[in-house]
Amino acid sequence: MTNLNTKMNEKRVYQKPSYQSALKEVKRERSFELTLPALITGMDAIGDEFQEYTELISLSSQEAIFRLDSKVIIGSKLTLSLDIPKTLFLENQLKLEISGSVRFVRAEQDDSKKQMIILRLTNIYKIRSVPLRKI
Repeated sequence: MTNLNTKMNEKRVYQKPSYQSALKEVKRERSFELTLPALITGMDAIGDEFQEYTELISLSSQEAIFRLDSKVIIGSKLTLSLDIPKTLFLENQLKLEISGSVRFVRAEQDDSKKQMIILRLTNIYKIRSVPLRKI
């Protein structure tokens, strides 16, 4: 009889949720892997202003990941500008501008001069309508 009770108790222990896994689930946020054209502006590693067109690798509410030819350093303030296209639900094209600070920089392993950048986004952003072009 005690063997049966031991096994039953073991089952209950294994089925309990882990606090650590629950905390990990809470911290996780939705990230979109997409190739969306973006304009990045800011100061490079030697202090010169730059503007560079690139494509986003991933975007979430807290960070953006992309590659740059321009060299930047961790802590640099950059602005990300995205053109949001007109859709069935969106009558006009929009432009989104959001700033952030560089959190991670990694030089690419291939022969290109590109760096992979992770930009920690702020909660401050601008959305404006792009005027329609008349034909």
